[in-house]
Amino acid sequence: MAGSTTVLAVILVVDVVAFGLAIGAEQSRPSARVETDERQEWTYCVYRPDAATGLGAAALALLLVGQAVAAVSSRCFCCGAALRPGGARACALILFLSSWLTFLIAESCLLAGLVQSAYHTRYRKVFFENPPDCETVRRGTFGAGAAFSLITCVLTGAYYFYFSKSRVSYARREATIGMSPYS
Repeated sequence: MAGSTTVLAVILVVDVVAFGLAIGAEQSRPSARVETDERQEWTYCVYRPDAATGLGAAALALLLVGQAVAAVSSRCFCCGAALRPGGARACALILFLSSWLTFLIAESCLLAGLVQSAYHTRYRKVFFENPPDCETVRRGTFGAGAAFSLITCVLTGAYYFYFSKSRVSYARREATIGMSPYS
């Protein structure tokens, strides 16, 4: 392989850890219960401490790091030396676009889960009214982010592999008329 196996290993490890953290965030979603005060006049939401916000934020950051490593090491596909024409370059282009699309979807899902997880309603209602709606993270929000982060991992790893394969020194040959003394 023409590229660095270290870079490929870093991309894969960081993305797999991000996947694991997103799964952990899905499993530790916050839960809430409705409680009443001592005088039985008000009801309010009590949330149990959760790790979903921290795990989701770490998954979001690691997924960003993995994508940044791939972009910097491949010079974002469009900058740098020309690539050798052929199937590897075409695959690299398709995988590049696909990995960025799934990356954006994964980041959006994780960010939505973070916002929902960090938002805890703490308002009160009078006891005889309907109890307050204790909002929590919807089931599957972090799970969707985890699924797309795993897809991003596979696509980014494949992209870097095919990019490295097509990065073999490709020198353009200029057309000459034959004015050199050795022609």
